[in-house]
Amino acid sequence: MADTTTYKGSCHCGKVRYEVDLALGEAMQCNCSICSRAGYLLAFAPSEHMRLISGESELTDYQFGKHAVHHLFCRTCGVRSFGRGKGPGGKEMVAINLRCLEDVDANALPVKKVDGRSLLAHAVSARC
Repeated sequence: MADTTTYKGSCHCGKVRYEVDLALGEAMQCNCSICSRAGYLLAFAPSEHMRLISGESELTDYQFGKHAVHHLFCRTCGVRSFGRGKGPGGKEMVAINLRCLEDVDANALPVKKVDGRSLLAHAVSARC
């Protein structure tokens, strides 16, 4: 596995704070309805690589579709600094909004674009 660095992240008001160990090489940009509206640039890590320092009680959860991902946001400032869900194979993962990490210029990272809009549309039509 590539070398990881410990990053600190938070919501805008600072009530939700965390640390995460990431091997940060690129950002993922998804065009699904929630990712594009939130302006996410994401990186993923196993859940055990993230430590919530404060704010568990400040988090509000939003789910849609298959309810597979917990799109968490701060109830005070509304910022979506990370989410929780399961990766391929069912392993617990976190999706880190790179725009919420201290000392990281998410716009300077190479971006991998993912067509989540088509993937979600296909998943919905497959259930009908």
